[in-house]
Amino acid sequence: MFKEILNGLMKDKFAKIALWVLFIIYFALAFANFIAPYSKDFSDRSLAYAPPSKIFTIDQNGKFSKPYTYNYKRSFDDKNFNMYQLDRSQKYYLKFFSKGTDGKRHLVSVPQGGNLFLLGTDINGRDVFSRLLFGGRISMTIGFLALFVLFPIGMIYGGISGYFGGKVDTIMMRIAEGIMSIPSFYLLIILASILPAGMTSIQRFILIVIILAFIGWAGFARVVRGMVLSIKNQEFVQAAKSIGASNFRIITKHILPQTTSFIIVAITLSIPSYILSESGLSFLGLGIQQPDASWGNMLKEAQVFSNIIYRPWLLTPGFLIFIAVLSFNLVGDTIRDILDPKSKIR
Repeated sequence: MFKEILNGLMKDKFAKIALWVLFIIYFALAFANFIAPYSKDFSDRSLAYAPPSKIFTIDQNGKFSKPYTYNYKRSFDDKNFNMYQLDRSQKYYLKFFSKGTDGKRHLVSVPQGGNLFLLGTDINGRDVFSRLLFGGRISMTIGFLALFVLFPIGMIYGGISGYFGGKVDTIMMRIAEGIMSIPSFYLLIILASILPAGMTSIQRFILIVIILAFIGWAGFARVVRGMVLSIKNQEFVQAAKSIGASNFRIITKHILPQTTSFIIVAITLSIPSYILSESGLSFLGLGIQQPDASWGNMLKEAQVFSNIIYRPWLLTPGFLIFIAVLSFNLVGDTIRDILDPKSKIR
């Protein structure tokens, strides 16, 4: 099955591009400490809202040169309170695979005294590019962690409900429907808002995962239950019963594996919703808290109209959220078409 899925993804042009995009994103996040020019704790308040550094490869004489950049000089006036101009008094040549100003080895850095802000800085003078890499670790993993919690619960719950049927099925499905009727995003806001203020971002991260899993398992269990109802009367299930297999073994070893195709599709299509949920909570200030980064709380600065006009680099987290969600959706739709060709609209 997995070979069939991989071959199908490679044949689809858009799915193949989406896979490469996701690979590049996760590769960059995995090696964030090396790729990011600065550590996640770097901050220079004297360089708040500094624009992206300009990289030059041609010197004043019009000849090709090693890549270099200039620092910015900060100035103020009545019309534009915070202005930056290039300080051309000293060049800072880019260094590759060498130690940066923090003493650690980075993909690219500048000598001591220089600044390299590939995507500018935020209000606290923190490098946006570096924070995108460190913050993406939270935004891009929270969906997988939530699925690891909710999918086993939903599978077992739906399998038991569909297999036993009758009163057991009725009671279990009414409970699931009660949970499904709760407005999920409003529940997230309520639960996140009552969390203790002194919680660390790691603790908030774990609780958000649990909350997302709590509101997501019921819908998944309902679909699994419907599939189990159609599978439990097939001959191989009756054969397992006839040789004395226990109900639990029949459910876990014979029935639930038949739902693998649906589970794979559901996973790939569910991850984007959890990425958006975490980003929405952090954007509202109810998720990951500053100074720790996530794409959601980084995007919060872009809600100021002047930042959108004069500091467009602050919109980069929103662009990455869009690209990641689109890529997961393209991959999920292609996998669905591969495993269930009838679902494809021709």
